[in-house]
Amino acid sequence: MSRNGIVSLASGIVAASLLVALAGCAPAPTSGTDAATDAAGDYCARMVTNSGGLDDRSFNQSSWEGMQAAQKQFGIDAQVLVSTSETDLAPNVTQAVDSGCGFVLTVGFELADATLAAAGENPDIHFAIVDETVDAPNVKPILFDTAQASYLAGYLAAGVSKTGKVATFGGGNQPPVTLFMDGFVDGVAKYNEVHGTQVQVLGWDKATQDGVFTGDFEDINKGKTVTQGFIDQGADVILPVAGQVGEGAANAASEASGVSIIWVDNDGFETLPAEYQPIVLTSVMKNTGDAVVEIIGDDIDGSFSPEPFVGTLENGGVALAPFHDLASAVPSALSAEIDSLKAEIVAGTITVDSPSTP
Repeated sequence: MSRNGIVSLASGIVAASLLVALAGCAPAPTSGTDAATDAAGDYCARMVTNSGGLDDRSFNQSSWEGMQAAQKQFGIDAQVLVSTSETDLAPNVTQAVDSGCGFVLTVGFELADATLAAAGENPDIHFAIVDETVDAPNVKPILFDTAQASYLAGYLAAGVSKTGKVATFGGGNQPPVTLFMDGFVDGVAKYNEVHGTQVQVLGWDKATQDGVFTGDFEDINKGKTVTQGFIDQGADVILPVAGQVGEGAANAASEASGVSIIWVDNDGFETLPAEYQPIVLTSVMKNTGDAVVEIIGDDIDGSFSPEPFVGTLENGGVALAPFHDLASAVPSALSAEIDSLKAEIVAGTITVDSPSTP
């Protein structure tokens, strides 16, 4: 996840190989070209996870899947350095740089300072960072306007709620976290406006930008405790934005009756343990893996650019996952309304805004 503010590097350090390529609202990442595959040669790439580790069922996992896909598609050498604590972060970035590879991917705000420092010291190496803006001529931010897809999720949650209460919480009060929460709250408000209902959102106040946070992204027990508190207050749809902590929310929901969760970052129906599949309503997905493949392909063929990639509903960088086992709980009319809302957001008729919009 991320924090507020932009990490910056003096613009005087310019990597000679930088060319204009993938722009912020460019089309959705597509498969790499034959030319990139031919140019790969002995190209290698390294990835550094944040302290949540590799199998976080979140952005570390999705980013690594992108690296693996790039390895298969372009025939490159891709390896990951796994951080399990904050003390691993800077040393792992140093190790990635010392590997001699020309591309280093880092994941999350915890790695912003180490990425900035390494980029300044190694202007000929290209970096990309997920969910954080690092302003340097050889660093490409990979960002996602998740509020757009979360808006649809909020509308869905309000539409299927039987209690008239839904909830969300985060791992930390940071822009990529609260961006989900802002969109979710606005989606619920839109449903209330359209249907004349009064569905309440527990856990987040968009106006004050304050709400419920566990303080970390690893402690599953915290997620279960927070979610149980929401369930006790009557919430029957929960959106955890907290990495591994969200698995605790799934556990609490599975032990309750009539409670479902909305996962984030990837399709929780596919990444969470199978025992939780019956309670995953949908997921607000960031197509991180596709972006990673595209950016590595650009780097291989010489068209790397520091211009941020921003995933949206329009370019497919963010999306709402299928309803899977709970499809029967979503009326066809509600599903059609969500499709219409998506079309309006893409067309610009509806603007989903947030202080954290990338």
